[in-house]
Amino acid sequence: MKVVTWNCNGALRRKTSAIERLDADLLIIQECEDPARSTKQYRDWAGDFLWHGVSKNKGIGVFARSHLTLEPLNWEADGLQSFLPCIVNKSFTLVSVWTKYANSPNFRYIGQLWKYLQKHKEQLADSSFLLCGDLNSNTCWDEWDRWWNHSDVVRELEELGAFSLYHEFFGEEQGAETRPTLYHQKNLTKPYHVDYAFATQTVWKLGTSPVVLGTHDEWLEFSDHMPLLFTINGVRKNGRRDPDDRVAHATSLVSP
Repeated sequence: MKVVTWNCNGALRRKTSAIERLDADLLIIQECEDPARSTKQYRDWAGDFLWHGVSKNKGIGVFARSHLTLEPLNWEADGLQSFLPCIVNKSFTLVSVWTKYANSPNFRYIGQLWKYLQKHKEQLADSSFLLCGDLNSNTCWDEWDRWWNHSDVVRELEELGAFSLYHEFFGEEQGAETRPTLYHQKNLTKPYHVDYAFATQTVWKLGTSPVVLGTHDEWLEFSDHMPLLFTINGVRKNGRRDPDDRVAHATSLVSP
């Protein structure tokens, strides 16, 4: 199953042809508009989808192609922003993430995810899951006197059995990434790594399936974020791999 996560920087309805060229089975898109309240062409493209946001113009969308199913999970967020959990193909839990300031001076961005994990650790423990999206965070911004830094979130996810696909595949440390996922305000002199995918080994066998990042020459005209593309295993609800599932390995991103 080929998966892409991407912060489209708004107006996905005008960028669908670009993202379609990646030929992904499952698309997790941040900052996209609600297809149900947009153009017919965009709604038809969306197909089977889930969407969540505080504004119809910018939220999180999960889009599944015809051979996959999505089932929403009614997990309480208590005002935390922004999260969209669901079950994919009756197989594994997906938590889509786009962390925001959320009017919280103390628990903004990565603090939102830290609090969300505290609320839902029991649901994620001993389960097959994928957590990915725009975290707006990096270990390089850790503050020594906080217990919910980026590094703390990474450690808690690892305790739940989920590891960063990018870091496992490329063998890089958190905070020492050599491939940016964001060029702030489309400025090539402001590269950052803030988009992630974490998965349990039942979903992604560590280090074996390719992880590919888009490049600025291909994607900067569409967004300040680069898409992250990877292939995951087919898994059943009990966490065992389905032997009938065939994994097609991604080798490169196609230039739009």
